[in-house]
Amino acid sequence: MLLSVALGILVGLIMGLTGAGGGVMAVPLLIFGLGLPIADAAPVALLTVCLAAALGTGLGLRTAHVRYRAAAFMAALGMPGALLGAWLGRRIANPPLLLAFAAVLAITSVRMLLLASASALRHGRGTAGRSAPCAVDRASGRLRWTPVCAYALGGAGFIAGTLSALLGVGGGFVIVPALLRVTDLDMASIVATSLAVIAVISGASVLMAGVAGHALPWVIALPFAAGALLGLTGGRHAARHLPAAHVQRAFALLGLLVAALMAYRSGLVWAPGAGA
Repeated sequence: MLLSVALGILVGLIMGLTGAGGGVMAVPLLIFGLGLPIADAAPVALLTVCLAAALGTGLGLRTAHVRYRAAAFMAALGMPGALLGAWLGRRIANPPLLLAFAAVLAITSVRMLLLASASALRHGRGTAGRSAPCAVDRASGRLRWTPVCAYALGGAGFIAGTLSALLGVGGGFVIVPALLRVTDLDMASIVATSLAVIAVISGASVLMAGVAGHALPWVIALPFAAGALLGLTGGRHAARHLPAAHVQRAFALLGLLVAALMAYRSGLVWAPGAGA
């Protein structure tokens, strides 16, 4: 139980600091740290991410950082993606899923490294200072929606929903880069909006996993989720005092290491024919 709490705290810290990556790291921690197969780790990770993201969303709403229209739009398009991911998850064996997860984590980590080197991120903003397809109207304070903006954010929501149900991830690693690319929101708003989308998509994916017959191991899930809530609170506080680029870079390097371990564990890269 203590190990579950400790690993959950680590997941919450990552979510609070980056607005993404909680689910991506939760599954490997549950697999390597607690010995769960991916079929059991995914719903535990989703429940944890859902609760932690809901807490972060509540805090973000209180400080008026959540762009709720953008969050609702992305979450709505994430629902059909989650249905697709749940359908695929029932038809793909464990080793290919592990390898797919490793690939997703590696791509996420490389993207994080690229974002960390961008001057916009170093200054704590998205695309501030240049024209953005979904810029904030300074008169109304709302995002100005364009076809490019709707396509990018809607597509990100759909992909996040698919990967959430398929691999047990929250999808923030898709949502945060999309918001950075097409809006001029500051990082506080991007993180809070990402958490709002993650909360809805992860919650729906947990329900779909239950309907599909994946029972949660509550003795692990509850302490893990409790630790994540504690970690999220600390992560949000620490995020105000740490350079965003340094946080993103550290997460990316850790993610690349874990991706390599996941690929090895899958038994499809260095040990053909081995079980996961």
